Amino acid sequence: MVQREAPTALAGAAGKVQALEDSLASVIRGKPGAVRLATVCLFAKGHLLIEDVPGVGKTTLAQALARSVRCRFHRIQFTADMLPSDVLGVTVYNAHTGEFEFKQGPVFTNILLADEINRATPKTQSALLEAMNELQVTIDGRSHPLDPPFMVVATQNPVEHHGTYPLPESQLDRFLMRIEVGYPDMASERQILRGAPARSLAQAAPVLNADEVVWIQEQVQRVAVEEALVDYILAIVEKTRTHPELSLGVSPRGAQALFRAVQSLALVLGRDYAIPDDVKQLAGPLFAHRLVLNARTAFSRRDPEAAARIIADILTQVDVPL
Repeated sequence: MVQREAPTALAGAAGKVQALEDSLASVIRGKPGAVRLATVCLFAKGHLLIEDVPGVGKTTLAQALARSVRCRFHRIQFTADMLPSDVLGVTVYNAHTGEFEFKQGPVFTNILLADEINRATPKTQSALLEAMNELQVTIDGRSHPLDPPFMVVATQNPVEHHGTYPLPESQLDRFLMRIEVGYPDMASERQILRGAPARSLAQAAPVLNADEVVWIQEQVQRVAVEEALVDYILAIVEKTRTHPELSLGVSPRGAQALFRAVQSLALVLGRDYAIPDDVKQLAGPLFAHRLVLNARTAFSRRDPEAAARIIADILTQVDVPL
């Protein structure tokens, strides 16, 4: 692949991206991988699902991302008794004007933290489907557009925990990527226990505004993806659809998601062109939650470790473009 120097606009975008990553890293200790993927997801116009055990910093990462961007931010604590109207809004009658008025719900924001999304019923979870896919919501037959940028950052505990509802395939497919935060390394956890000085969420100052986020998202679309790399992505996707251990492979939406994410990662790394390593790095976080395993592969249709293993196996079977 021909390597080119990044033009001025893309170089300027990369500088702003680095400022965002530095801001996140000052709050989230010892997790550069999670910080990088969250940044890539934002600039790829995607939605992020953070799944991990309690207490490892899922909500903190989501809040740090929101505070590092000067945008409107709402947080919803999902519970079993929550209704779709609690997310989208409701139409009410105004006795003074004699007309019905629409009262916007928390989804009308730029960054929405859907905390413990799998504690809500499937009916309430599905309230986000249209917003995540079409940047609008429909209430009582009327469509209401959402202002860009719009990103849903959802957190959830593993589905094996009591009182949770697994996200359906249609919902999972709308998340650009699923990531885990994981436990910190020993050195980082020692700093946490010792109370070493670190910037708290309250001290986190925004380094980007909404217009800058939209501008960077536009620059991402200018990142070059050669035809050989497109063929590489399509070959990986096709393998997921014919793999003997899978009953459901990656959808066309998933293929589009990987294409956008590859462009975003290239820009984050300061390049105006994508390379095969970008695809290899992102295939797991983007595809694992989209795969459905068959009964012969695992007891559960959703097994992140098994899905990651299958993706790694597929990557070894597909020829890498030169």
